[in-house]
Amino acid sequence: MISNVLFRVEGGAETELEISANESLLDAAKKAGIAIDAPCSGNGACGKCRVKVIEGKVESENQRFISPDDYADGWRLACASRAESDVAVLVPAAAGAYKNRIKVTELQTVRDKAAFERLRGELRDMGYLGSALGTQDSGIELLSIDIGQPSPDDPLADRERLVRYIAEKLRSRSVGTVDLSLYALRKLPRILRESRFACTCVLREETGGEYRVLDLFPAGEAPVMAGLAIDIGTTTVAAVLVDIQTGEVLAAGSGGNGQIRYGADVINRIIESTRPGGLERLRKAISEDSVIPLVRGLCDSAGVPLEQIYRAAIAANTTMTHLFLGVYADNIRLEPYVPAFFQAGRLRCVDAGLAVHPDAELIMAPAVGSYVGGDISAGVFSSMIFKKKTYSLFIDLGTNGELVFGNDEFLISCACSAGPAFEGGDISCGMRATDGAVEACRIDEATMEPTLTVIGNGKPVGLCGSGLIDIIGELFRCGIINARGKFVREGKRIHRDEYGMGTYTIAQNLLITEGDIDNFIRAKGAIFSAIRTMLAMLDFSMEAIEEVYISGGIGSGINVEGAIRIGMLPKLPSERYHYIGNTSLYGAYAMAVSCGAAGRIAEIAQGLTYLELSAHASYMDEFIAACFLPHTNGALFT
Repeated sequence: MISNVLFRVEGGAETELEISANESLLDAAKKAGIAIDAPCSGNGACGKCRVKVIEGKVESENQRFISPDDYADGWRLACASRAESDVAVLVPAAAGAYKNRIKVTELQTVRDKAAFERLRGELRDMGYLGSALGTQDSGIELLSIDIGQPSPDDPLADRERLVRYIAEKLRSRSVGTVDLSLYALRKLPRILRESRFACTCVLREETGGEYRVLDLFPAGEAPVMAGLAIDIGTTTVAAVLVDIQTGEVLAAGSGGNGQIRYGADVINRIIESTRPGGLERLRKAISEDSVIPLVRGLCDSAGVPLEQIYRAAIAANTTMTHLFLGVYADNIRLEPYVPAFFQAGRLRCVDAGLAVHPDAELIMAPAVGSYVGGDISAGVFSSMIFKKKTYSLFIDLGTNGELVFGNDEFLISCACSAGPAFEGGDISCGMRATDGAVEACRIDEATMEPTLTVIGNGKPVGLCGSGLIDIIGELFRCGIINARGKFVREGKRIHRDEYGMGTYTIAQNLLITEGDIDNFIRAKGAIFSAIRTMLAMLDFSMEAIEEVYISGGIGSGINVEGAIRIGMLPKLPSERYHYIGNTSLYGAYAMAVSCGAAGRIAEIAQGLTYLELSAHASYMDEFIAACFLPHTNGALFT
């Protein structure tokens, strides 16, 4: 049977298409390009693909995520519903949260301003930025030049005249050849005649002493030479627009990864990419639905035309780099886990669908392995542990958990499947660290009443990673949940379903369930067991860790005391812990402003040794032992 489905997006347009009887409403939404989050990849396990059937009839079992009243009102899970007639479906804004929560802001109002300033100082100390914040290592510069007007005695063509004068002006550099991009060539005749044959060139140094004119402006203009730094996470995309000349951040923003509707984890997305048309769907979901709208927002905020972005740098895990570039990724999940590339080589932004300057280069942070990607090589650089003598542990809390241990003599890495809990996935009330997310909590032990800290100081609508860690830590501290994450106290904030499964009311319409807590316990267990196993493989004790650097876009930071209490982090003095933010984005920023930094990140990736935890016999035993609060071995946390 063929049915017509009309999707009516809240606050947006209507889309109608035909679907067959075996297609779910979620399948239909994917075909129609309708944004609906489905972190569980349509398995009915997350409850985030809620839609409202307003006309027609669908076959759908009552799901545990839909209350009887909501079910009677037409609410269904899109993944579990199939049309039995022509239907009209309302898609609420919340269903496409990844698309509707793109946020662009001035850097002065975001928490990592200090981190960029710190990194800028490090780049200057390493010789990658001039002491006066003038870039000396970007390979891109402004050159003002007067080429003189042609005459009957000197009728040399515009391009050849410009090339000759540039070569003369740069003769002290042993210039090879000078070339023009087609974009600059098209502007050349008009600009020269408007400015009496004087102009400002945007010049990029190529290999072998060659130079390329990327752009032209009238004489006297001082255009912004912009660079773009992007962190593509499995759940979240973050970006900054920078002035390549000064290293100044012009605008910052973040949004969800549009691929979330194909699953919260990389394995589900890789599987989706192998289906007919799947690779292109995944590429468009991250590029056209996520990155491109975010970049446009940054440029609008900063007043910089897209065409004045002359370099972009991207840091991402290995799967995300493949899917962003439209490269077959299935071998990443299949033994012996060999990706198509670690280093993407020389690329242009236009080849990856980024509508910036048509000759802008695209730098991808190199990966180390299938599950230790460019986000980690970029993160290790921005954390600076590669130049420290102390034994440091770097932990990236993302959809996957990646660890790096070492100092200026060696660096060892490993990865564990933590799941998306730290970024709000696999949690019924989870969300990214954006406005409305609870990022910190304190619970009164006697009354069980919570005091919340909410990003943006508005109404709480969900939990980001730091808020989740805080709330579970507080529930355990107050004896509201036991070591298995089960509710053992009663009170007005504790409710149980017909099966006895408990929930805790954080705020109106904001609940955390035993299922959420169980998902988190597995995630924290993966992190702690990975730390224990990696150190054991190296014959190091926990006490050997002198500094711990925690990264990831989980919120404003992490309550170290609470994280230790629930067995997520080893019991070490709190002063050894440092939350350093989105180091993947910071590393991408360094690559965008400095060729030297990009080269150093490539060296870091080549020098990282990867350990396969699953090859260690005790890893699974360690993981099982860590799936309690805090651990089956309580002595580790006393």
